Amino acid sequence: MLVRIEGSDLPGREFGPACRNVHVAVQRRDRPTELLGPHPADVPSVAWELEVKATPVEGGWDLKGPYVQGRPGGRFVYLSWGTVDERAEFTMFRRAKLWFDGIQPGTLAAAVEGGLLVGRLGLSDAQGNPLCAAVRPPLIEWSNA
Repeated sequence: MLVRIEGSDLPGREFGPACRNVHVAVQRRDRPTELLGPHPADVPSVAWELEVKATPVEGGWDLKGPYVQGRPGGRFVYLSWGTVDERAEFTMFRRAKLWFDGIQPGTLAAAVEGGLLVGRLGLSDAQGNPLCAAVRPPLIEWSNA
């Protein structure tokens, strides 16, 4: 199954007094320096596509894959915020956890059947800073289209 994460309302390339050239990316499980699709934080929108395996479990589905973090019943995807220096090295300064536990069971079942789960979210918090911490509905909208 494909998980597509679509982000809008990015906060810009500067954060606080020291963070310049801010980017956002998906972090690989067990490899925090391996990132999928780093995007500058001043573009209109971003998207990532992750291959996941959906396994039936009691009461629903367990999603696993190289970019899925956590244990069964507590799965999520990390969006990492960091600065990119002149050597193109990414230094993380905060993360957002996109929790799968907020997906409605019917939505997840339809996504597994159709092969696509989409998460849409704004990537700036209420102060206009990079979104961080736990992200569940209503901050993210999960759908099967």
